[in-house]
Parts: sequence; C-alpha cells; structure tokens
Amino acid sequence: MAELKADWMAREDLAALVAALGPGTMRWVGGAVRDTLLGHAVKDIDAATPLEPAEVVTRLDAAKIRSVPTGIDHGTITAILDGGPVEITTLRHDVSTDGRRATVKFASEWKDDAARRDFTINALYADPVTGEVFDYFGGMADLQTGRVRFIGDARERIREDHLRVLRYYRFQARFGADLDPEAEAACIELAPMLKGLSRERVGWELQNLLEIADPVATVRRMYDTGVLGVVLPEVADEGIAAFVALVGAEHEAGLPPSPLRRLAALLPADEKAASQVASRLRLSTANKKRLTIAARRNGAPGDPHVLAYRLGREAAIDRLLLAGEDPSPLSGWDIPELPLKGGEIVARGIAAGPEVARVLQAVEERWIAEGFPARERVKALLDAELAGRKAN
Repeated sequence: MAELKADWMAREDLAALVAALGPGTMRWVGGAVRDTLLGHAVKDIDAATPLEPAEVVTRLDAAKIRSVPTGIDHGTITAILDGGPVEITTLRHDVSTDGRRATVKFASEWKDDAARRDFTINALYADPVTGEVFDYFGGMADLQTGRVRFIGDARERIREDHLRVLRYYRFQARFGADLDPEAEAACIELAPMLKGLSRERVGWELQNLLEIADPVATVRRMYDTGVLGVVLPEVADEGIAAFVALVGAEHEAGLPPSPLRRLAALLPADEKAASQVASRLRLSTANKKRLTIAARRNGAPGDPHVLAYRLGREAAIDRLLLAGEDPSPLSGWDIPELPLKGGEIVARGIAAGPEVARVLQAVEERWIAEGFPARERVKALLDAELAGRKAN
C-alpha cells in the first residue's frame, strides 16, 4: 500500500484544518499528492471532502478558521491558514459539460469525484492522518513510467473541457517520458475546439507550458502536429528554431524560464504581430509592452548597460538572449539614475519650459555615452552643454 509522507503534512495549521472538518471527512488530492510522490516541491495544497460547502464553512467557523467562498457554485471553499490557503472542494460528478464549463452535482463517493478529473496522475488522494494513498485509475503506475494518460476515453475528457488539450501537453512536458498515443491522437483531432475557449484561459495555459524548465520537445511536437498553430498561427519554422536556441541560452546563463520571453521567441520579430498576439491572449498592459519590446529585436542589441537603462532590466535581458548575446554584464548591476534635475538647469539661467527638457536630454545622452559617470562629471557635462548653447 502506497503511503504519503512529507514535511508539509506535519504543519500545525493543516492538522487544525483536519481536526476542524472531522476524522475521515477529507483527503488531500491532486498536485500535492502527485508531486510529493515524485519528490517534487509542493506549491498548492488541495483537499476533497464529502461534506457540502455550507457544512465546511460551519465547521471552519466553529474552529475559528477563516474561509472564503472562492468557488462555492462548484463546491470550493478556501481555508485561510498561516502556512498558505487550502482549497477544499466537495466531491462532485459532472451533470453536463459544453467544453468550457461544467454543471456539477455533489457526490458522496470518492471514485465519482476521481472519475471527473483529467489525468490519472491527478486523481490520487491521500488520507491526511495515515498517509494512505487512494488510486482509482492507475495513476501510481503512470507516475512510475512517466505516462500522462486521460481517465477513461481521452476524446470524452477533452469534449468536457477543451482546455485539456493544452493541459495534456503541459503535463507531458513536465512529467511524461513517452507520449501516450491515444491522448495525442485525441488532442490532434480535437485541437480546433480550443478556438471556442476564452482567450484568457488559453493564454494562461500557454504561459504555464512555456514556464516549464525544458518544454522544447513538447512544443516542437505541438508545432509539427498542428496543435500549436490553432492557438498561435503566427509561429513558423524560424520561431521554433529561435525558441530552441533561447531555451538553451537561458539554461547556459543560469536564468529561470520566462514564458513571455519564450513566447516572443516563437513569434516573428514584428512589433505589430506581437501586439496582436498580446491582445488576443489578453495579456496585461505590462506584459504586452514587454512582448512588443522583445519583438523589436532586429539588429545588434548594443551595450547591455545602455540597453537596460533604456528598456529596463527584464526587457534588456530578453533582447540580449534573443540575439544570442551574453546577459551576464547585467548581473548585480544596478540601473543608475541621472544625477541631475531640471531645477538645477533653471538655476543656471535656462527659462523653465521645453528648453530645460532639451538640455536635460542632451546631458543625459552624453552621460550614457560616457558609461554613466558620477555626479561631478555630470556637472561638467552640463557646463559644456550650456557653454555650447551660448556659443551658438
């Protein structure tokens, strides 16, 4: 019998949660169980229970544990604990689905709840007291062999939630050793259904895939089979080559994966195209700006320090890596601030207004060209700029 053992299970706040809900009324489920069995760090902890949401709230209130009804329509209550939130979801089974959302009914059997999940490796439950692992669909064996397999019929699972096409490839990139033929065939066949999903969900799932340490083989296969083209039709052979090179450059530089940078590599070096993709995927304003800056990558990026000063550190690293340049000069380098204010220029006899801005900009350009010298040199640069203007 498999048994779950982990330091996080000994947390006092989790023990208080288990005690609040009562013995035998909850199990850990999903990613926390899967990742613990694999020896990976656990980020989020989820629990399942046969108790209905109102009863969960009542018991948490009695134990003075704050709760938030984050998804009460689908049976989810979030317990706010010192060590981090825990989502507690009532056992469910699907009544109807349309590929985007599901109508659910609360269930009383653990296997019914497991049957509505996507992959066997995500349908593992563990008793919070004994650590006993409950595996209804062969998830343990799939973990051991590195197989990402849908529960039941792959096509049926995808028709229930079209996003599972992208989720399959994400989990394949993270956990899979070999592709599951049935799963891949279903994903290729039903990939066009992704067009009916909200763009935010597609964008979020794409970024989760691109954030995996090494998704090269998976992304290349998605491209070759046409799945990637459904959500990113802009990607061409050149983009795949740039993506492969970038992932290697990130690893060599010892930098963590950046999904936005990797998305930029996949796309053409075209600011308009990048802006359109950012809008289509509903990226935030800041991320849209970063993606479009990365798209302006034709030509040599130039001095790393100048690049970082003009664009910001992240955008500069993006441009350097995408150009195959070394970003290490920016390691530990603090972007300086021009040690000169407009008031000082006014005090030197320049009338407040546009002329002050022009003088400030001229001094700044000289300061950048000289490698960001200290305050005394800036004062000399200002003297020279003002003297030159008087001479003219």
